[in-house]
Amino acid sequence: MLVPAQEDFAVDERRRGVEAVVKLVSGQHLELLTMSDDYGDAFTAGAPARPWWTGVASMPSVVSSRLMTREQTTRALTAVLILIDLCALPAAGLSRRSPIGAGADLSRRSAGLSRRSGAKADLSRRSTEGAKAELNWPQFRGLRSGVAADDPALPETWDASHNVAWKREIPGRGWSSPVVWGDHVFVTAAINTTSADHPLKPTPSYTPRSFGGPMSGRDVARSSDPHRWVLYDVDFKTGAIRWERTLRTAVPFESKHEKNSYASETPATDGERVYVYLGNFGLFAFDMTGSPVWSKPIGPFKVRNGWWHASSPVLYRDRLYIVNDNDEQSFIAAFDTRSGDEVWRVNRDEGSNWATPFIWENEKRTEIITAGTQKVRSYDLGGKLLWTLSGMSSIDIPTPIAGDGLLFVTSGYPADRLRPAYAIRPGGEGDISLKGEETSNAFIRWSHPSLGPYNPSPLLYGGNYYTLFDRGVLACHDAKTGREVYPRQRVSADAAGFTASPWAYNGKIFALSEDGDTYVISAGADFKVLAKNPLGEMTLATPAIAHGSVIIRTASKLYRITNTPH
Repeated sequence: MLVPAQEDFAVDERRRGVEAVVKLVSGQHLELLTMSDDYGDAFTAGAPARPWWTGVASMPSVVSSRLMTREQTTRALTAVLILIDLCALPAAGLSRRSPIGAGADLSRRSAGLSRRSGAKADLSRRSTEGAKAELNWPQFRGLRSGVAADDPALPETWDASHNVAWKREIPGRGWSSPVVWGDHVFVTAAINTTSADHPLKPTPSYTPRSFGGPMSGRDVARSSDPHRWVLYDVDFKTGAIRWERTLRTAVPFESKHEKNSYASETPATDGERVYVYLGNFGLFAFDMTGSPVWSKPIGPFKVRNGWWHASSPVLYRDRLYIVNDNDEQSFIAAFDTRSGDEVWRVNRDEGSNWATPFIWENEKRTEIITAGTQKVRSYDLGGKLLWTLSGMSSIDIPTPIAGDGLLFVTSGYPADRLRPAYAIRPGGEGDISLKGEETSNAFIRWSHPSLGPYNPSPLLYGGNYYTLFDRGVLACHDAKTGREVYPRQRVSADAAGFTASPWAYNGKIFALSEDGDTYVISAGADFKVLAKNPLGEMTLATPAIAHGSVIIRTASKLYRITNTPH
C-alpha cells in the first residue's frame, strides 16, 4: 500500500478510509493483531499505485479472520486511524513514490517520530478521539451531516412495536435531537413545574400559511409558569434513565413559537463531557457520570417575533463553538471544553437566525461556517473572518454540509422569491457573492435560486445532493455540478410536513415526517419510496444513528430502533 503525501491527503479520502475499515469490522470478519513498535508492518512495499484507502482491506499483519467484539472493533479502527494520521504528518516526508516497507523505522523516516515521542502520543490521542467520534453520534446530525456507516444491524422497517429495542417516556417537552456516545444517550427537555404542558394540536394545525395551512409567525405561546430545563442520560442498552440533571429553573424569559419548544438546542459530547447550550440561559458541562464540571451564563436575548432559540453547539478538538443570532447583539463565540473559559467572541451584523454552525475541514484549512440572513460567513478557528456570501432568504434555519470537496449552504423561507442553494469551493477570501446574473464564480461552483428548504438541512450521499422540502417533496442533484438527477418528487401526499433533516445508510434515504412516519427511499438516480414506518406521534427532532440503532425522539417518547430477532 502506498502512502499519500500531505498535499494529497484530502479529508474526504480519510473518511473513505474510515468507511472501508468500518465496513470490514462491522461485518465481524477481522480482528486486530499486534503491531510493530513503529507501525511499519501495517504497510506493504511494492504495492501497485491505487487510492491509499483500498489497501486497508489487505493489511495482513494488522488483521486476521476472526469474530470481533465492539471493543476490538473500536481498537482496530483506532489503530488504522493512527496509521492514516501518520501518513498525513508533514514531518514524514512521504509521497506516493515513497512506500514504507514492512518493519520500516518510522522514527528515522519521520524526523524522530517514535512510539515514545510526545508527537506520537498526541497523534495517538487525537486518532483515538477521532475514531471514537466516528463510531458515535456526538452532535446534531452526527459528524457527517446525517450519513451513517453501512451496518446490517440498522433497520429499514419498523413501527411502534416492531424492531424496537426499547422506548422510554421522556418527561417535559423538547425538540432537541438525541446524541450518542458509547452506552450514553443524551437528550434535553423543558418541564412545566406547575401544570401540564398544553396538549399538542393535530399535526396539520402546525402547517404554515405559506404552505396552505393555518399557522403564522404570530402564533406564539407564552407561559408564566416556572419551567425546569433538564438533561437526561439514557442507558443505550436498556432505555433506563441513568441520571438527570436540572440545568435551570425559571419562568421563560419570553414566548416561543407554538411549533418550537423551550428545549430545541441539541447537546454535544466528546465522550469525556456532555455540553448543553440554552440560547437564553448559557452553557453547561457535565462529566459522563452527571457531575457538573462548569457552567457559563449567556443571555437572555430577544429573538425575532418571540420565537425562542434553536441553534445547537458544535465541537472541534478542545473548543466548543456557538452562534447566538438574536435581535439585540448577535455573536459567535468559542469556549474551552475543559474549563469553560471564553476563548474569543466576535459580534455579528445579523438579526435572529436558527442555523447551527458547521466545521468545514477542507484541503486548504479548517473553517467555521455560519449561515445567516444578511450573509454566510466563514471564520478561522481563531475567529478571524475569512469570507462572506450575500444572497440568502430572510429566515435561515438549515445547517451547512460538506463533501466531494465542496461546501453546501442553503436557506428557503417559503414566502421569499430567493430560496438559494450554493456549492462553494475551498479557499475563498473577502466577498465571494455572485454578481448580477451570475450563477457561479471562482469560489461558487454552482448555485440554484429555489433549491432551499425552510427547516430540513440537505443531505449529501453517494455523490448526490438531496433536498427535502417541508411540504414532502424530494429533489436530487449531482453534488459536483448541480445537474438535476431527478426533479421534485412527492414523498407522500398524506404527510402534514417535514421538519426533521433526512439521513442515510445502507443505500437508502430516510425522511421523517411531522406525523412520526419515516419514509424509506432508494438512493441514486431512480426515485422510489420503499417503505413507510409509523410511530403514531408528532415529531420534529432529527434522529441519531449509532451502534446499529436509530434513536428517534417523538413528542413524548424516545425510541431505540434496530433489527431485532423475530
